[in-house]
Amino acid sequence: MQTASFIGFIKTLFYIMAFYYIFKFLARLFLPLIVKKVVEKAGTNFQQQQYKNQDTSWNKTRSGEEIFYNPTESKNPKETKKVGDYVDYEEID
Repeated sequence: MQTASFIGFIKTLFYIMAFYYIFKFLARLFLPLIVKKVVEKAGTNFQQQQYKNQDTSWNKTRSGEEIFYNPTESKNPKETKKVGDYVDYEEID
């Protein structure tokens, strides 16, 4: 059976603290760059989705004709939910 020594405990604390400060230092250097790339990528994806949605919502006609918007041909028609009957309550004195 092995016993823990004070020197081993100090070494472990030193390694934990060294790892923490090295990670903190590297995060300050590289995290802004990584976040910038992620935001740019999300922005381009958003623009592409908006372009695709705009492109599909407008009807394309033959050349020379006007382009018009037809809201009746939407893919997801608005549905109304009927929850129940309306009950009118009267106050009793």
